[in-house]
Amino acid sequence: MNFKKLRIPLFILSLLMATISGYMMYSKWQVEELWGYLPLWFFTGVWGTIVLGVNAFKSKKENSNKLLGLSTLAGVFLALGFPPLPFTALMFIGFVPLLLAEQEISNTSEGAAPWRVFKYAYHAFVVWNILTTYWVGNTAFVAGVFAIWVNSLLMSIPIVLFHLVKRRMPNLTWISLISFWLTFEYGHLYHDLSWPWLTLGNSLSQYPSWIQWYEYTGVFGGTLWILSGNVLFYKVASKYYFHKAGITLKSLVKPFALLILPIAVSLGIYYTYTEEGREIEVVVAQPNFEPHYERAKFNKKDKYKIPAKISYDAATKETDYIIYPESSFSSLDEKGISNNQLINDLRGFLNNNFPKAKLIMGVGSYRFFEEGESHTPAIREYDRNGETLYYESYNTAFQISNEDKEVQIYHKSMLVPGAEFFPLRNLFPFMKPLVDKLGGSVEGLGKQEQRGVFTSTDGTKIAPVICYESVYGEYTADYVNKGANALVIMTNDGWWDNTAGHKQHMQFATLRAIENRRSIARSANTGISGFINQRGDISQASNYNEIVALNGKIRLNNQRTFYTQYKDLIARISLFLSALVLLNLIAKTWLKRVEK
Repeated sequence: MNFKKLRIPLFILSLLMATISGYMMYSKWQVEELWGYLPLWFFTGVWGTIVLGVNAFKSKKENSNKLLGLSTLAGVFLALGFPPLPFTALMFIGFVPLLLAEQEISNTSEGAAPWRVFKYAYHAFVVWNILTTYWVGNTAFVAGVFAIWVNSLLMSIPIVLFHLVKRRMPNLTWISLISFWLTFEYGHLYHDLSWPWLTLGNSLSQYPSWIQWYEYTGVFGGTLWILSGNVLFYKVASKYYFHKAGITLKSLVKPFALLILPIAVSLGIYYTYTEEGREIEVVVAQPNFEPHYERAKFNKKDKYKIPAKISYDAATKETDYIIYPESSFSSLDEKGISNNQLINDLRGFLNNNFPKAKLIMGVGSYRFFEEGESHTPAIREYDRNGETLYYESYNTAFQISNEDKEVQIYHKSMLVPGAEFFPLRNLFPFMKPLVDKLGGSVEGLGKQEQRGVFTSTDGTKIAPVICYESVYGEYTADYVNKGANALVIMTNDGWWDNTAGHKQHMQFATLRAIENRRSIARSANTGISGFINQRGDISQASNYNEIVALNGKIRLNNQRTFYTQYKDLIARISLFLSALVLLNLIAKTWLKRVEK
């Protein structure tokens, strides 16, 4: 097939896709309707229009059609291998087409090769990001654009560095690829644009029986496994692609052994693992508020009635915990919170019906600063009759019970870039008016630097994990190192509409269960509520767009895993190796210039 003849028809098709879906998104926004899958078609159409219209991949020194096809195939493979699609095995060959394209460029290019490698890598990762995380655009359109195109830019850096090392130090080729990518994923946990959603090890979350050894390695063990598989399969594919050598059974022994052996070890752990700790009864509520438009139509009392009603129907006299999701209530002043009318109503609800139970719930809260108290970057101003007061807003978890007169409070610390804080705001202070106009906040939310756990008089300690925090392995392990016997995840996944986002988020929670061997109770405003055992198995999962409360059992474990104690050791080793390789690369490059 001659791709050149298809360029114009494909360009027109992409332009039409972007135009029609964009118009539909605008029309739905005008009448307060959700977008669903429209961002997928819009972002795909926009990127197709750019790639085909600008013709950025055309070069006299390379077969642009072939390279574009290879990089597109890489992005499609990686997208098909990611949850919730069932083709996880494709992750082990997802990088192979891109590595073939890199070798093709290396064989035919000289001075501009790094730029050519970058643009094809960038294209592959944009395709992967669009097909997998298009739904971020349902939360906030600008956030979707940044999540896709900025994340793809960051992903391309390890590939370009790998290409440079391969040219200068071929003996370090594969070490550099693996260590650079792992370093990128690890670094992606700890900067203002943090977005670790597409960490390769996350893709294995659909099959917890494959990855029981995450209790030792964490999610980066999965990334290491996937990258190693791609290297071995690339070596087989490259012989056929470049030398037309036949693929023999012998050549496939190593890559398939790499796939099978870790799964065999994991299955052995999976079927012999016995859950630890005493069992307790928990109820998780899913009130199903639509967060974009519907939430504003309910006052606090209305919002109280729905979760109270459904949890009343599901709970028993033996229920130990009732869980309400993230942002169940809003605008609660933390000063004197124990005497707040809503808190007293909820405490009365427990006392009259379930005196044994503790209620953990997600709320939006705020706190005014006392005179002379030091301010934080998240400080906000409030004018009260000419007097300027200072306060902070929080995404908060409360625990209330009849055994404890004080409300236990935890403030979410791992905030969502864009939605809960303005990333890199010191570099872009001039954007404050635009951020305010779009409904954001330059100040963002306040946060709690150290993990906190909720305690009960019987010694039970529960980790109140709020939404996005559950994507972070080391971060969640810190709750367990604070003594948490089980994890409670409160989230609001309705922002993404009924797309892949809420399914992926639920799947990632299984990784935290395996890493720490902690049971999980998950309460989603809508999305998927349910329970996860210490092996990562999901039970009693709710449906999207369903008002329901589920009653289940979880176990309280006191033992700490190897991962809980040492956390992302693999990634830290990779960071050290990457530094050594980069220093070596800089030295080699400098010496070559001196010799000239």
